[in-house]
Amino acid sequence: MSWTLRRATTTPADLEAITAIVNTVTPDEPTSPDELRWADTTYPGGARFIAELDGRPAGAASAGRIWVRPPEFDAWWATMLVLPDVRRRGIGDALYTAVSGAAGAAGKIALHVPASEARPDGIAFLERRGFVEYERSKVVRLELAGLEPPVVDPPPGVAVTTLEKRPDLVEGVWEVAREALPDVPAGDEPMAAGDLAEFRARDVDRPAIPPGGFAVALEAVGGRVVGYASLYVVSGPGSLAWHDMTAVARAWRRRGVAGALKRATIRWAIEAGLSALETGNDPANAPMRAINARLGFRPRPDEIVMRGPLREAAA
Repeated sequence: MSWTLRRATTTPADLEAITAIVNTVTPDEPTSPDELRWADTTYPGGARFIAELDGRPAGAASAGRIWVRPPEFDAWWATMLVLPDVRRRGIGDALYTAVSGAAGAAGKIALHVPASEARPDGIAFLERRGFVEYERSKVVRLELAGLEPPVVDPPPGVAVTTLEKRPDLVEGVWEVAREALPDVPAGDEPMAAGDLAEFRARDVDRPAIPPGGFAVALEAVGGRVVGYASLYVVSGPGSLAWHDMTAVARAWRRRGVAGALKRATIRWAIEAGLSALETGNDPANAPMRAINARLGFRPRPDEIVMRGPLREAAA
């Protein structure tokens, strides 16, 4: 049997082939052709590759800008996935070389690759090639079946609404994100909200982010946005959503705003018929992890971002 590697196109056939590989190898992080098209439109300039074994897709890789880092950040995000039954034939290394070339052409010096404790073979593959842990997320899950919708119960002086009811609040939400995202523990470099247009495209208008599940906390007097929490409905089978972000303005932290926002998103998810919610936080983010524990979230395997050299540098 022989395999070949080629640059993927944006045709339906290639997007469906990539989707099938992603959803087989990383079923806990599924995608869809629509999600791939959204990424191409929102963050152009990336690259995808398909490895074919005797004419059938056997592996896929992607590389592009890390969405919550500024454009000048020195690394690109990358994935390298090979179907289990065709591993150890050099396909993974070929995909690594391909994404390294794309990142190097964009002026980057490193790759950030997602990994999971649930898939130790993937971590071992990266470690053998010089990758090290860059950041870790303690993932937790809340099963919603039979769960009573929680009372939102915001603290005094705060009201909670949604972007579905108040789409005019987007700019206020962005202002909170600009203040809060750099404070979120996440690797060595702070996260960035980007400008309003980028924030809207990534964190508000993305099709998988429902406006009804996008909770916004306001000062009861004056109406200034002081926090928000959003959900991302996962593609593929099932009815799972991830907590995309929970952010609170510095002056309003430790007053119960984040807990009220989380309860609002849980309530929406139950009423929308979702089966579970998942979220993850850096081990250093003790306040948010404590909130999740009080709400009944239970541990899942950690998710890890591995940072490593481009293939040429590794060689």
